[in-house]
Amino acid sequence: MNPGLLWVLIALAALAVGYLLFRGLRSYFKLRGERLVTCPETQKPAAVELDATPLAREAVFATPKLRLSECSRWPERQGCGQECLKQVEAAPEGCLVRRIVAIWYTGKTCAICGKPVDVAEEWAGHVPALLGPDKKTVCWDKIAVERLPEVFQTYLPACWSCHIAEAFRREHADLVVDRPARW
Repeated sequence: MNPGLLWVLIALAALAVGYLLFRGLRSYFKLRGERLVTCPETQKPAAVELDATPLAREAVFATPKLRLSECSRWPERQGCGQECLKQVEAAPEGCLVRRIVAIWYTGKTCAICGKPVDVAEEWAGHVPALLGPDKKTVCWDKIAVERLPEVFQTYLPACWSCHIAEAFRREHADLVVDRPARW
């Protein structure tokens, strides 16, 4: 066999494998992540996750048939027909929790200091918080996903810095001294 032809075949095979790998990884990153849907049976919010790894493998060669790996209504309702997947198919990005949260924070300012809250979809450890009616702050990712819609109606946005300061003030009140500003 001609060595030049052999290299061309190897390059084509490498390109084909690379393309298939790209399709699988792209599908995995699109399908992963917690989503917020309305349960068709109870008409209440539910947190679901797709079975991303096997779905990504299927997506390499065909369009995958979506299925859940987790649901906040399980194990009680594990035998459901997974009709909520129609909502995910209709708006795959729209029901992602991190996107819903980012949209809610967009244009909002911290209820404590008044600075704009950073709405980057990946907060790299500095997760925005919420100021509750009881005047306590909590990071949004510490709240059950299915409770987020009701929490967004009654809580105010708070930046990460104010959340840390308020948490310290709450946990170590004996170490905090409030001094009036001098300007």
